[in-house]
Order: sequence, then structure tokens, then C-alpha cells
Amino acid sequence: MTKLSVNINKLATLRNSRGGNVPNLLQSAKDIESFGAQGITVHPRPDERHIKYQDAVELKDIVSTEYNIEGNPIPKFIDLVLKVKPTQVTLVPDAEDAITSNAGWDTIKHKDFLIEVIQTFKSEDIRTSIFVDPVVEMVEGAAETGTDRIELYTESYAQIFATGREHEAVKPFTEAGIVAKKLGLGLNAGHDLSLDNIKFFKEHVPNLLEVSIGHALICESLYLGLENVVNMYLNRLK
Repeated sequence: MTKLSVNINKLATLRNSRGGNVPNLLQSAKDIESFGAQGITVHPRPDERHIKYQDAVELKDIVSTEYNIEGNPIPKFIDLVLKVKPTQVTLVPDAEDAITSNAGWDTIKHKDFLIEVIQTFKSEDIRTSIFVDPVVEMVEGAAETGTDRIELYTESYAQIFATGREHEAVKPFTEAGIVAKKLGLGLNAGHDLSLDNIKFFKEHVPNLLEVSIGHALICESLYLGLENVVNMYLNRLK
């Protein structure tokens, strides 16, 4: 079964909008795990507009499943990850002012940098993953960095899937999954995956270990309830 890691950034955004502690982020993480999710993901950004660096630290003692911290490996982020030592760190090439992640790494151009950062994390027994587009050359480049896994950036899949061209949408991801397996890379995926498109993706992308879902899952929960939605995802990922 593909694991579901719930990204709780949007819950932090809601909390921050009023300056208090509602919703309680730590309790929410506990609840999400109790509903069956197999992981919690956070993506702190330099301006801390949603997840705060202190949140990431405090969640370490709360998360009992897999804890995944995403972000651009600037010095502040690297220091945070080394302090927290999550289950997994996912490297994302975000600009500091990015609203959301919008591209994968050029694993060829940034190979030397990625090798250095990945060695830093793996020396502390932190599993590493690189955010990449579903391009065979980028997957091959990722394998040369020493990373444990890649996370496929799935925005293009979601956009094309929504037009009814699901087989066209998933084809490059199927190919990337096959190549990743051949190269010994674990495979994750995330960005704009939803209840509408996750089942087809799971069925057509081989060797998928984990999906990280936040925005859609929280939005769907406004109508259907958080516990119900988590279980709906788990059913689609079987």
C-alpha cells in the first residue's frame, strides 16, 4: 500500500490568520495520525507564513508515524533538519517568495550541490528525497546524487487529468516510476493530488511508496470531515 503523508501547512495558515492557537497544530497532527495517516509533512518557508520553524521542532515529539520536512536547503533549513532529525527530508528548489512549489530540481545542473547536502543529511541517518519533474534525465541525474528517493512533482498530471486526458496525464509519471525502480530509487509523489485523481495515479505509477497531500485534502475536509477524507484517501491508495 502507498503511504499517505498529510501536509499540515494549510492548518498552520488558518491558525496564523488569527494569531492564536486555533486550530492547534500539534493536536491536529495527532488526530490525523489517529485517523490512519502514515505520515505528517511540513514545509516551512523562510517567512514562516504557515509552518513556523518552532512548529517543526515541536512536532518531532508529537509525530509517531513518519515525519517528513520539505524545503529549499538554505543554511537555516539545513540547521533545522539536523536539529529535528525527521524520518525524511525532501529537498525542494523553492524561491524564497514562492507561493507554492512550482518546479523540480535540475539534478544535472545542481548535481554537486545536491550531493553535498544529501551527504550531510544521510550522515545523520535522515532519509533523503529530491523533488523532480517526471523527466527521465532528471530521474537519472537524481540517482547520481546519492539520494534515497525522489518525489515526483505532480501538478502537470493534475492539470491534464482535469481535462479528461488521464492516460496522457499519467504517461510521463509511469515512465519515471519505471526508471526510478531500475536505478534503485524509492518513489514518492505530491502536489495537487486529490480525491478525484489519486486512484488513477496510484494504479498507473509503479512502485509508489508515498504521496504527500495537503491543500486538496484540507479543502475536501471542509465539506466531508477530516477523518472521513483521510480514510477516503487510504481506500484509494490500497
